[in-house]
Amino acid sequence: MSSQMCTRQARHAGSWYVSSGKELKNQLEDWLNDAGEPSHSPARAIIAPHAGYRYSGACAAYAYKQVDPTQIKRVFILGPSHHAHINGCALSPAQLYRTPLGDLQLDQSIYKELESTQQFDKVSLTADEKEHSIEMHLPYIAKVMENCDFAIVPVMVGSLSTKQESAYGEIFSKYLADPCNLFVISSDFCHWGSSFGYQFYDETWGQIHQSIKKLDKMGMDIIEEMSPTAFAAYLKKYKNTICGRRPIIILLNAVSLLKQDKSGSKPALKFLKYAQSEKCLKKSDTSVSYAAASLVFT
Repeated sequence: MSSQMCTRQARHAGSWYVSSGKELKNQLEDWLNDAGEPSHSPARAIIAPHAGYRYSGACAAYAYKQVDPTQIKRVFILGPSHHAHINGCALSPAQLYRTPLGDLQLDQSIYKELESTQQFDKVSLTADEKEHSIEMHLPYIAKVMENCDFAIVPVMVGSLSTKQESAYGEIFSKYLADPCNLFVISSDFCHWGSSFGYQFYDETWGQIHQSIKKLDKMGMDIIEEMSPTAFAAYLKKYKNTICGRRPIIILLNAVSLLKQDKSGSKPALKFLKYAQSEKCLKKSDTSVSYAAASLVFT
């Protein structure tokens, strides 16, 4: 039966991360151990980066360390589309996602529920396999959820109007309210350098890498406030190149509808780790920033 299933191949294995299951598992375990004990858990949602593991793998571990797999039955993954032009959100045509740590099954019943809203398109398998923002989370999900019975709900996020951001937040809020669901929000932070067309620098904030850090920290503080309008205002003012800004705003819209969850617990979002690929000192330098966060209900 599985041979007839539409399967998404792990196209970035062997380049963005190692293709050997044994080597990959050891690498992830090392990073998770280095992240220390959980400090903001159990996570109902996490924000984590999607760059090559040699750049962002260690940072992502701080988010995944907050995941308690014991009650999770479903993992929603919201990743920005870097290649395919999508107006709104789109679902995968696949039934299985392949990883070096085993195949992950897509939750077709949830897909049918999402499709019934008529707010979701389908991406082609080619476009799905080309995109890295969801794939880079699959090995971590497979690792932290190993030996558990669960399914994934990958959602590719394209360009959104403010109205769409609010609409998707409303759609996903009911799933976020359920402690059996985990949301993975895929995002890198500032992409700085001429190749990214973004070189905001405030000299009063120190060297370039310090200016980038302050800019990102400002955004992270606003995200922690869980206000989608405040985050949108920040993005409008500084144009910070946070590639997963729309998945983040969808999460913030969903959270804003949940003043408390089914048990009466209230949401709290906290950033746990920040890193940069390089420390920029001059205009010709380039860097990408990474951040890890966890949303809990307490």
